[in-house]
Amino acid sequence: MRKTLASNSSIGAAPWKFLLLAATLLFSYALPAHADDHEEAASTEEAAAEPEAGPIDDYNGLLDHQGAGAPAFDFFTTSMLWTVIAAALVFLMHLGFATLESGLCQQKNVVNVLFKNVFIISIGIVTYAFFGFNTHYPADWIIADWFAWGGMIGDLNADGGDVWGEYANLGLAMTGFGDFIFQAMFAATGATIVSGAVAERVKLSAFMIFAVLFVGVAYPIAGSWHWGGGVLAGMGFKDFAGSTVVHAFGGFGALACVMVLKARKGKYTENGIKPIPAHSFPLAAIGVFLLMFGWYGFNGGSVLSADPTALGLVFTTTTLGATAGALGAIATSWFLLKKPDLSMALNGLLAGLVGITANADVIGVTSALMIGFIAGIIVVFSIISLDKVRIDDPVGAISVHGVCGIWGTVATAIFADGFDFMVQLQGAIYVSVFAFLFSYAVFYVLKMTIGVRVSEEEEERGLDISEHGQEAYGS
Repeated sequence: MRKTLASNSSIGAAPWKFLLLAATLLFSYALPAHADDHEEAASTEEAAAEPEAGPIDDYNGLLDHQGAGAPAFDFFTTSMLWTVIAAALVFLMHLGFATLESGLCQQKNVVNVLFKNVFIISIGIVTYAFFGFNTHYPADWIIADWFAWGGMIGDLNADGGDVWGEYANLGLAMTGFGDFIFQAMFAATGATIVSGAVAERVKLSAFMIFAVLFVGVAYPIAGSWHWGGGVLAGMGFKDFAGSTVVHAFGGFGALACVMVLKARKGKYTENGIKPIPAHSFPLAAIGVFLLMFGWYGFNGGSVLSADPTALGLVFTTTTLGATAGALGAIATSWFLLKKPDLSMALNGLLAGLVGITANADVIGVTSALMIGFIAGIIVVFSIISLDKVRIDDPVGAISVHGVCGIWGTVATAIFADGFDFMVQLQGAIYVSVFAFLFSYAVFYVLKMTIGVRVSEEEEERGLDISEHGQEAYGS
């Protein structure tokens, strides 16, 4: 305390020092600038007025390069930023799938589930770069509107930097690489849906071969029918973000694989259905909420720009559809099962999301609530019905993605103006049948050659030890 007081008194004792310093600074500021300073300032102004030609690598060059297209460029830049954020959100959905599937499976199979999800996203993006993207959006058709085959992506920015001038109308507003990375995140989703349905008994090597073909070949072909300007586009088929092209595709591929693979050991007995409980509902719930969070990129990114009107609508309808789906499933399962079932509630949330994915940009609030609520009802009846006919799907993927994917597609014609019900139904059937037949053929060939199912002993022990020699949790 004393030392501080002494210091303060010494400062107060010599105010003339501060006055002298202030006067010196004011005098220096008032002096005219040196001639060299004028020359430096002039040269800077001249450089700003005449930016160098070449790549846009500084702020002044950027302003000059925009020219009359500056407003469009600003919108394009914002849209491109939103696109890559949306792509990252869709990537996050794969964490959601991995967590959901892990939680709903038995503890002895968690490593296997996680491994498959790591492989799926990796092979999905790589194959999409090698031939998927240019098959999905073909330049030329081998069979008109039905089949094309593309090569590897090249420099998708090769057209130059003036592209934003075309996008002032709020339409497709992203670079070629932005388009690629957003669509690539979608590509692996189909095989991830299958992964959950075949969990706990599928042979890892067989599934990996199947996944390469399913996401690398089948998905881009089916997608080209709609988003690549193929047969579905020519029909006037509407599927905003992929209720059919992504979700029903994966769901009916999963159905085919499960039919070839058969049920888990001990699931169906002479005395009826034996429940195989989930090992971690907290993990399953985290997975579903991660999926819903990622869905804002899945649907929101499908606006293909940062059009504020469309984004606000899509975010709202997506949220309402999801939450109404959860309520529909809660009410239905509570009535049928006499107890509130968490797994049904979680699947209801996803069912609402799948149902709203085809139409989120063309419906209103009431329609979103109704589509989601009905999806939640449908998913409960579907899961129970598939169990009765001994279709063993540990995570409900067939019902959530396949059945509710078709519902969302036809609901577009019911709740939105300007869409034909039969066209919507026909488009959903085309994609679903193709996915089913492709998957059944591939899985059956694998069954006849290398086998698709682990032995009873390996299944009993758990795939973590038998396939990986690892356990998910330490002792």
